Amino acid sequence: MFRNTVRSGSHLRALLFGATKVTSHASIGTLSRTTPASAVLTGTHPAALNHVRTMFIQTQDTPNPDSLKFLPGVAVLEKGQTMDFPTQAAALCSPLAKLLFRIEGVRSVFFGADFVTISKQEEAEWRLIKPEVFAVIMDFFASGLPVVTDVKPMGDTPINEDDDETVQMIKELLDSKIRPTVQEDGGDIIFMAFEDGVVKLKMQGSCSSCPSSIVTLKNGVQNMLQFYIPEVVAVEQVFDKVDEVTETEFTKFEK
Repeated sequence: MFRNTVRSGSHLRALLFGATKVTSHASIGTLSRTTPASAVLTGTHPAALNHVRTMFIQTQDTPNPDSLKFLPGVAVLEKGQTMDFPTQAAALCSPLAKLLFRIEGVRSVFFGADFVTISKQEEAEWRLIKPEVFAVIMDFFASGLPVVTDVKPMGDTPINEDDDETVQMIKELLDSKIRPTVQEDGGDIIFMAFEDGVVKLKMQGSCSSCPSSIVTLKNGVQNMLQFYIPEVVAVEQVFDKVDEVTETEFTKFEK
């Protein structure tokens, strides 16, 4: 369906994000000096205690300085699935996300198959947030509670019966070449619409507030879509006003 051109993962990353260096840092939350052991172990089942003690959580930088990936070493969602919680109100369906939003300085939460992305408020400091995130993640996975309830996480972009060939190609390209690379950097790109040659996409996770998101869309995603699909004229980022309204009402309710 597409031009027969093979691009490596590193080439795709360079095309989408530029020469961004992503580094990983190994951390064991139970050994953090700023995290009291009681904060991690309180309320855990004896059988889960050893699991908590040996849980090894890695953190990974993203292109967004205000977002970090936390890799707990266990499945968060099923393979290929993601789930975005841009506001505290959106987290009502996830026991884990609700706990993470209680941490001061956390602005949004995003789940991938094997990671949790935390985006902080600009003025917040990672040295204060990270130990608390470690504690919440370890305590949660020791509890055996479900990560999400009553909601199906986002998987592959669904193909609808009324999608024309161009829209199907756009969705297939996003799922096969673009979204996996974006997810490696702690975010996701969701197809919203294709109108008059313009592909409208929603940025999630680390991508939603990244200073380079516009560059990523225009120089990365747009160029790749146009290379394979000549019908694409431009790519635009769209924002979900529903999330903003819901969060406003949720804040009023909390007060």
